[in-house]
Amino acid sequence: MNERYSRQELFEPIGEAGQKKLGQAHILIIGAGALGSASAEMLARSGVGKLTIVDRDILDWTNLQRQQLYTEQDVRDQLPKAVAAKRRLGKVNSLVEVETFTADVTVENAEELVKGKTLIVDATDNIETRLLMNDAALKVGIPFFMGAVVASYGLTYAIGVGEQPCLHCLLDTLPPQTLTCDTAGVISPIVQVVASHQVTNVFKYVVGEKVDCRLKSFDLWKGDQAAIDVTSLRRRDCPSCSERAEYPFLSRENQTKTAVLCGRDTVQLTFPGKRSVELRSIANSISPIVSNLISNIHLVACEYEGYRIVLFRDGRMLVHGTKNIDQAKIIAAQLLG
Repeated sequence: MNERYSRQELFEPIGEAGQKKLGQAHILIIGAGALGSASAEMLARSGVGKLTIVDRDILDWTNLQRQQLYTEQDVRDQLPKAVAAKRRLGKVNSLVEVETFTADVTVENAEELVKGKTLIVDATDNIETRLLMNDAALKVGIPFFMGAVVASYGLTYAIGVGEQPCLHCLLDTLPPQTLTCDTAGVISPIVQVVASHQVTNVFKYVVGEKVDCRLKSFDLWKGDQAAIDVTSLRRRDCPSCSERAEYPFLSRENQTKTAVLCGRDTVQLTFPGKRSVELRSIANSISPIVSNLISNIHLVACEYEGYRIVLFRDGRMLVHGTKNIDQAKIIAAQLLG
């Protein structure tokens, strides 16, 4: 028995055989924020063979309240989250290989990122990336363990395990989410709860135990929790997980389109046709953190962190004050999720 992992190996469902399987696993984590930090540290300490972490963002002071891998010095140095994560995880467990990319997950790189991985842990901050990874995981044939948090509420779900519906199947069933951590805040305990459920399912899958495939939700502040069997919601004609799957979210036409407007310091984002744009709900959710808010049946306009934002009913967003497409996409994720 490897003394480092002795307490984990003494846990009968894992044992020495399970520990060996963990040491051979290669886990892809999409996002190195709150959920990504918690999951990455638990997986590194558990002795997984390799972690690949992808994140597009750099650190700021608001991250430190819940993103456990990072320090004040990381923020002062303005490090990309992926870089700081690799540095910290190397100190946590030097036996684990850690590969990181400071990049956005796109149609162009999604399948390449997924290839050769054992499974994917979802720690992203927007539905578009989740749908993209849903299709990439299903196409390659590996599980995608979804997780999301906002305020004191969290959600977990396992995709690509058994006969469960995929995220695309559930898209019309799940209530539209207009709140984000930037608009409604988030407390750190819910991060630990959701990450713990995700990592437990990682352990179960890797060692060959049955994964809990129910859709689980938690509200720590209210003391509520639920676990729902959603098997009946699987669509036999789903273009992502049926026998005739076409994996539509791996197509550029189903991704947000971006353009820098000629002669203007403005980026235009055009969201896919299936994305719900409920102007009144969005205006209500962002009102605490924006200024000069204007809302009517045609658009929502406001000022946010030095940018002028205009969101139209047809799914177009203008971000005035930048020509940086990546920055515009980060702003969209902060406001809309």
